[in-house]
Amino acid sequence: MTATVVTAVAPILIFLWPAPAKGQKKGPILVSLDTPLDQLQDGTATKILAPTSPNSAFIMADGGGDNTPGDLAFGAFVVKTGSNVAVFAQNCSHLGCSISFVPASDTHPETSFDCPCHGSRFHLDGSVLHGPAAYPLSHLTWKQGDSPNQIQVDGIVLGF
Repeated sequence: MTATVVTAVAPILIFLWPAPAKGQKKGPILVSLDTPLDQLQDGTATKILAPTSPNSAFIMADGGGDNTPGDLAFGAFVVKTGSNVAVFAQNCSHLGCSISFVPASDTHPETSFDCPCHGSRFHLDGSVLHGPAAYPLSHLTWKQGDSPNQIQVDGIVLGF
């Protein structure tokens, strides 16, 4: 009877939890920064991209709306506000368009992340400044690399 149950259930389990594609591996992804962490100015952000050789992506740690924990991002922003440094996926929580960092100016009174697709704006802490997005930006889990111009971001190598 056990053999019959295993024979019937095993194909279903393999369908529900398929093996990762050849070459895929989760783990920290080392990323070089244009501006070292210790030189980031308060209220600024620097963009990072997931490496393309091998093809990689960052894994979102949290999210809402179009972003959920475990979703992938191919770009992100390292942001310094006060003494805090955070890393946010570049995906807008409304419908996933790529946001941009926009410094304050005469025509743009507040430094923010803006989505060009539908007009959502986010504070530098990732919270919603103006909708239609109803959820904040997704965080990425990260830690300092071996030097101030490197960080390690949780990610996945998608294959070779």
